[in-house]
Parts: sequence; C-alpha cells; structure tokens
Amino acid sequence: MPVILGIESSCDETSAAICVDGAILSNVIANQTIHAAYGGVVPELASRVHQLNIIPTVQQALINAKVNKNDIDAVAFTRGPGLLGSLLVGVSFAKAFALAQNLPLIEVNHMQAHVLAHFIDEHKPNFPFLCLTVSGGHTQIVLVKNYFDMEIIGQTTDDAAGEALDKTSKILGLPYPGGPMIDKYARSGNADAFKFPEPNIPDYNFSFSGLKTSILYFIRDNVAKDPLFLQNRINDICASVEKRVTTILLNKLKKAAQAYQIKDIALAGGVSANTGLREGLKTLGEQMSWNTFIPKFEYCTDNAAMIAIAGYYKFLNNDFVGQNVAPLARMPF
Repeated sequence: MPVILGIESSCDETSAAICVDGAILSNVIANQTIHAAYGGVVPELASRVHQLNIIPTVQQALINAKVNKNDIDAVAFTRGPGLLGSLLVGVSFAKAFALAQNLPLIEVNHMQAHVLAHFIDEHKPNFPFLCLTVSGGHTQIVLVKNYFDMEIIGQTTDDAAGEALDKTSKILGLPYPGGPMIDKYARSGNADAFKFPEPNIPDYNFSFSGLKTSILYFIRDNVAKDPLFLQNRINDICASVEKRVTTILLNKLKKAAQAYQIKDIALAGGVSANTGLREGLKTLGEQMSWNTFIPKFEYCTDNAAMIAIAGYYKFLNNDFVGQNVAPLARMPF
C-alpha cells in the first residue's frame, strides 16, 4: 500500500497531495494573488512565493491526509515543463525531503499528469483513449495507449488556446486571471452574436495566433465606431470568442476520434475548467456516442493530486530517478 507525496510547482500554484494505494487523501493548493497587479504571472515573483508556500503546503497535506512523514514511501514531483524558477523550488524540496527520509524520487511530466488526472476518481477511461489537453501554454490531442505510453498526435503550431482566452481578456480590459473572466462574462452573452474565423490547419494541429489577431482588429475597429461598444457588448464578445475557441478544439478532436476509431474521449488541463468547453464536449459526445471524461474542477488546474497519482503508477513500475535530477523548463513528452 504505497504512500506517495506529490509536489507541484510548475507555474504559480504551490500544491502538495498525498496518495495512498491509488486514492487521493489530500490535495492542498496555495494560489498566488500577487500577479493580479501585473496582469500575468511574473516568473521571479512566482518562484519567491513558492519558497514561502512549499513547507506549509506540504505540512497541511500531511495533516489533511492524517499521514506522518515517516509513512511516505516515495516523493513524486513535477520536473517540467514549466517556469524554471518555480520548478526549481519544487524539485529542490522534493530532493531534500527524499534525501532526509531516505526515499526514492519519481519525476513526473506535468502534461502527462494532466492526462492521468482521469484516474483519480471512478468513471475512468479505457485504453486506448484520446485526451484533449488544453492549458495556457499547451494545446494537444494525446493518444493514450497506457499509463506510460502516450503519443501527441496533434498540437498547436503557435499559441495555446488558454493564451488566446487570456489575451482576449487583456484586450477587453478584464482583470487577471483572464480565462475565468471570459468564462464568467460568456455565461450571460449570445455566443452567435459575432463570428470569428476558424484557421485552416492540416491534420490534427491547432493555431490560435490568427484568431487573436482577428479579435484584436475586431475590437479596435468597433470601438473606433462606438466608444461604448465594449461596455455594451462585452458579454456577447466573450461568449462568441469562447464558442470559436471551443469549436476549433472540438472539430479537431472529432476528426481525430473518427480517424482512430476511438470512443473514449477525455478532456484535461486548466482550460478544461471552462464551462463552454465542458458543455461542448458533453454535447458532441452525445451526438457521436462517445464515452466522455472530464475531471473535477480541482483536478483541472495545476494541482499535486495529478502528480501523486502519476507517481503512484510509476512507483508500481519501479520508475525512479536519482538525486542528480534537475528541472526542465521544456520537458520532452
């Protein structure tokens, strides 16, 4: 009955979780509010706050799980991808904790952990399945053959879907974090009010740079005609942008599912918390007779529970690393 301590610090959330025999007993996340004043994550500030948060976050995870540090069998940590300074804090703590307790270390790919978040609770997908993994930095369609064999069959050629939502929010003058604000305003808007282009990208790949540009020009031109345009139509703009991002994602996912003849379809990553995307996948899944899988909200954004569950399966496979391991800002999938 292995007990795994999971550590996540890839961006601006400091998180620790305890996994006992494949069950998550605690998942503590310390958010950073300091970045709101800058309209985005400031890497240097993020790493400093991680240093303040890491010990109390781990301590709280142990308390919530009613687990003693001496009960832990291994330490799993996010090695990458992510912000190098932020990763360094989590990796350094994991190595120090493991060294002090004479425990093995388990490195985890952050994006693979998002996929494996589907194995935290019941209603798990069957192998092979497709996972649309969408975040502020990544947009991927992953063919998941087993816990350790995953293949990216489609990804963004430029910007990520989450970045497109965040940049739209900034253009609209909405507060940070941008993606959730788009989601909030979209709930009261007409998604068919405005039409934005869908890029013609081959295979199962994505592109969002052109969409961002078209949104920028659309808002610039309409504000020039009517200074109150944003004030009067912000809900409709958010709803229309959200719909276009969702259709771009789901159209590619549908194409891949048909080509690979796979019926188990999953959604993961921070943007999987978006209401429009979640509802869109459920609707498309019903139309296509898919078995759809969407994690709970707490397992969508960056969290240590997904690191701990990934670490659990790696522990069973005796997949460990040494104390010389270093963080990787860009970690191979």
